[in-house]
Amino acid sequence: MASSVVSSFQPRSAFLGDRNVFKVSNTPFAQVGYSSKTIECKESRIGKQPIAVPSNVTIALEGQDLKVKGPLGELALTYPREVELTKEDSGLLRVKKTVETRRANQMHGLFRTLTDNMVVGVSKGFEKKLILVGVGYRATVEGKELVLNLGFSHPVKMKIPDSLKVKVEENTRITVSGYDKSEIGQFAATVRKWRPPEPYKGKGVKYSDEIVRRKEGKAGKKK
Repeated sequence: MASSVVSSFQPRSAFLGDRNVFKVSNTPFAQVGYSSKTIECKESRIGKQPIAVPSNVTIALEGQDLKVKGPLGELALTYPREVELTKEDSGLLRVKKTVETRRANQMHGLFRTLTDNMVVGVSKGFEKKLILVGVGYRATVEGKELVLNLGFSHPVKMKIPDSLKVKVEENTRITVSGYDKSEIGQFAATVRKWRPPEPYKGKGVKYSDEIVRRKEGKAGKKK
């Protein structure tokens, strides 16, 4: 049991004419114990789901490199060393972790999603729709270019990648389709970036499923 030592300090008080006693307790601190414990990373709920491969899709796996070929196109992906792709006898694909680290847990769900997007992309494809809102806003496809009239002094011309298809309906509805989901999203985001929807009147380029939060404009001067 730790012992307590009390020391006294008696300064002279010039006002009271006597001595004030201050007692200071010197009690040693108790030792703090440390324990080491191994933290186990939880398995990703998305990463542990299997990936079904359609009959019209061909899978080629060489080490950490994957190639997926289907009726719509061909895609390739290289996996990091934290995860690996395995093919079961039933034909299902599974992404597994090779080490138990935080980064491996992050890569597990990410590369499972990327792999599934590749399989679905080359077999069924993806599409992204945009809508032009505003007076005089319109879009047309001229050859391999998307021409946008968005209120600037000049039309905006964007080159369409070879792997994508762009269709315009009613001059205000744009549909971007293809087999590479990331490239579709990047092209659609670039189109939207030219004139993002503003919150007062909602004018601009927006996704078809996008909800624009509106703001109330300034109130007129009261008479």
